[in-house]
Amino acid sequence: MEQQGNQRPQPQGQNNGNKGGKRFRFNMNLIYIAIVAVIIYLQFTSNGFWQPKSFNTTLYKLEQMLVKNDVSKIIVVNKEFAEIYIKTQSVYADSTYKQLREEDGFSNKKFYIYKFLSADNFEKEFNRIQEEAREKNPALTEQNQIELTPEIRTSFWDGWGSFIWIGMMILIFIMIFRSASSAMGGGAGGGGGIFSFGKSKAQLYDKDTKVAVTFKDVAGLEEAKVEIMEIVDFLKNPKRYTDLGGKIPKGALLVGPPGTGKTLLAKAVAGEAKVPFFSISGSDFVEMFVGVGASRVRDLFRRAKEKAPCIIFIDEIDAIGRARGKNVFTGGNDERESTLNQLLTEMDGFGTNSGVIMLAATNRADVLDSALLRAGRFDRQIHVELPDLEERKAIFGVHLKPIKKSDDIDLDFLSKQTPGFSGADIANVCNEAALIAARNNHKNVGRQDFLDAIDRIVGGLERRSKIITKEEKNVISYHEAGHAAVSWMLKHANPLVKVTIVPRGKSLGAAWYLPEERQITTIEQMLDEMTATLGGRASEEVVFGQPSTGALNDLERVTKQAYSMIVYYGMNKEIGTLSYYDSTGQQEYSFGKPYSEKTAETIDVQVRKMVEMCYENAKKILRENREKLDKLANILCEREVIFRDDVEHIFGPRPFSKSQGDIAADQAKPE
Repeated sequence: MEQQGNQRPQPQGQNNGNKGGKRFRFNMNLIYIAIVAVIIYLQFTSNGFWQPKSFNTTLYKLEQMLVKNDVSKIIVVNKEFAEIYIKTQSVYADSTYKQLREEDGFSNKKFYIYKFLSADNFEKEFNRIQEEAREKNPALTEQNQIELTPEIRTSFWDGWGSFIWIGMMILIFIMIFRSASSAMGGGAGGGGGIFSFGKSKAQLYDKDTKVAVTFKDVAGLEEAKVEIMEIVDFLKNPKRYTDLGGKIPKGALLVGPPGTGKTLLAKAVAGEAKVPFFSISGSDFVEMFVGVGASRVRDLFRRAKEKAPCIIFIDEIDAIGRARGKNVFTGGNDERESTLNQLLTEMDGFGTNSGVIMLAATNRADVLDSALLRAGRFDRQIHVELPDLEERKAIFGVHLKPIKKSDDIDLDFLSKQTPGFSGADIANVCNEAALIAARNNHKNVGRQDFLDAIDRIVGGLERRSKIITKEEKNVISYHEAGHAAVSWMLKHANPLVKVTIVPRGKSLGAAWYLPEERQITTIEQMLDEMTATLGGRASEEVVFGQPSTGALNDLERVTKQAYSMIVYYGMNKEIGTLSYYDSTGQQEYSFGKPYSEKTAETIDVQVRKMVEMCYENAKKILRENREKLDKLANILCEREVIFRDDVEHIFGPRPFSKSQGDIAADQAKPE
């Protein structure tokens, strides 16, 4: 239950003089789009300019127009069609031309279009219908005869169209490249266009954007600080080491659970040494393009050599540093392997005392390639473990500085209530406590606010609105009372803090314990913990004669612990002092078990025997204390939450000497 969070300072927003709303930002893509739209419009208009609307006609209608002497002229365009122009007075005098009259547009030209297949045939047909028109209307004379006027029209596109289309394709090409470059971050420094995708994306912190974090800002991690201080001292005084012929390690690997402060510690190294600091994530090397990762590694080391002495920090290096050749689903040309090969080459490539030091962080050191961890590359591994009691106290001191807390807050008390918490968890507890205090309109953040915050993080949010029947509530009460009773009567069970049947998260009830901080665990201690875990299911069977599905999580934990004791820790006589645990992580890639089927059957039998033994022991304890169990369950059903004092009032003091956990549990009493 520990996570350490590294809160990185956010850059303050700069005031660019824009006081009222958002400022409009010019975008060249808008111009490109406008140009393309104009070109397309001009292409689909006849000559690139506006033309009046025209209507198609037939030879019969043309003959009628000639009979009425309404035609002013006829133009044969490119031997493809004829434009039949109508006299203006006829358009407005004759209802036949209503369409032309309504289509005023920007021109006084009114014409119809007649499309034909052959210009020669049209000329013959036109001469014929014009003769027939004179016969039908004797008023027509030779002066009224219409001559066909041929005309050759060339479009703007006939001469320049191909060049325009080529230019438009270039514009589209530029737009695509600009968009692709923007999507990929623009390479190193955010510039360079699409051709910069092979540049390193590492963020540089130098004298202009220096790292403000120092070791004073990193609480706890005392051993890690001592070990990494040698790197800082080398960056400050390299001559002190080189004069004696010493070689500083090229790389240091920070290994530890999530949230323990690996990234924060690396930034503190840069802040203390006051040298350029390149920060990049392992996943930033991997792209969909083949060879990009290796190219970015080369560019990163090139930039680092220019800034030497400096530090390169790769966070989550397991993204590219996994053991090669273990993934059976990829071919030999795996992009991650190529990136790793380039990284290995670069680490051997720069000079021994060039002043470029690599730091990396991971919580999966077991999956890293052995070549990455050999001497001459990442020479040393610095383990950043979960903080102990004193370190948690120091971390609380850092995160409580900005919080307006009450006088009853004791750092010793808070550190004892959070065993197994990381720095990130502690930061979360402080923040959650402040939120709870504000929600309850408290003027200061008090002790109870911190206890509620710990409950919120460990068990989840209370769900008092969840509908539970009376029978279910009774079963849950006996289940949680069973946990409390069995753990109270066992010597090595974790000390109880409180028990609740208020639903939290996915659970319908929970019991809070304060586990002792120990480095090794014996068989007796593990069996007592398993027995206490099975106390809930045992209580249901003792009281109701049948168990329920509410013990699923308990059974899962007990089964895993039993398998670990037998398969990993060698705590079984039948299996013997053997361990099938693989610390190198090679079993992740194997399809078989490291033991035979006969051994697997023996393991299953021994696990079942171990769990049954703990289960029977739990039922025995509950049967011997049945009256106390009933009393405790009734109080729990009535109050919904009971504390250590209530259990002690019913069962009496624990029959064992108080441990450190018991003392801490005694302090965690409600106000």
